[in-house]
Amino acid sequence: MSQMHGNRQHLQKDFFLYNASRARSKTYINMREVSQRFRLPPSEYVIVPSTYEPHQEGEFILRVFSEKRNLSEEVENTISVDRPVPQPGSSDQESEEQQQFRNIFKQIAGDDMEICADELKKVLNTVVNKHKDLKTHGFTLESCRSMIALMDTDGSGKLNLQEFHHLWNKIKAWQKIFKHYDTDQSGTINSYEMRNAVNDAGFHLNNQLYDIITMRYADKHMNIDFDSFICCFVRLEGMFRAFHAFDKDGDGIIKLNVLEWLQLTMYA
Repeated sequence: MSQMHGNRQHLQKDFFLYNASRARSKTYINMREVSQRFRLPPSEYVIVPSTYEPHQEGEFILRVFSEKRNLSEEVENTISVDRPVPQPGSSDQESEEQQQFRNIFKQIAGDDMEICADELKKVLNTVVNKHKDLKTHGFTLESCRSMIALMDTDGSGKLNLQEFHHLWNKIKAWQKIFKHYDTDQSGTINSYEMRNAVNDAGFHLNNQLYDIITMRYADKHMNIDFDSFICCFVRLEGMFRAFHAFDKDGDGIIKLNVLEWLQLTMYA
């Protein structure tokens, strides 16, 4: 149990590094039931239940009895996404890299100067496979279709050079986040690190959604590789973008008929 002051958001690891526990169970062992009595001054506290082994899930009941009246609530994030911030002009190094990908784009796109899902898959896997520090099974055709749906602003079902460049910038930014949390250089990140990575990418979710991400994208060891990581972010951005397109008044609530619902899910 740690003391907190007015914080209603999910607490990051740094909070517990710099805020000592005010109370804890005397012995940390694997038991079905743990109970303890504490005497604490009036304040705001966060209670952190946990399993004995890391990365395990389990249902639990938390009961708090107090001699005086108290209020309690679950610490949750408000579901939201950060708006992109315009980036400053490119440096010479960026221009060189842009030229490199322009040449790759011309070689793959052909005469129509647009990339379809198959061609996008070839480009991405060719580039990613050069990064030996990333564990990946390669991007699938379905994930590349999702990327095209996210970036295809003209409705052609393909990516032109500008759309491809926009997608590549996003992948580079997400790759930087991935490497930041891959501290052991295993080429994967675990489910806890994924929560922080999602937040750093500008997606603020609640516990239920983080659990869904883990079930959908993590392997049996609760690790997430690079292509699953990118596919998750593409999916999140697509869903938020589609929701905002329907949320005309910006109140966070939409009402859809069956056609609009199918459009939303197919678009994302």
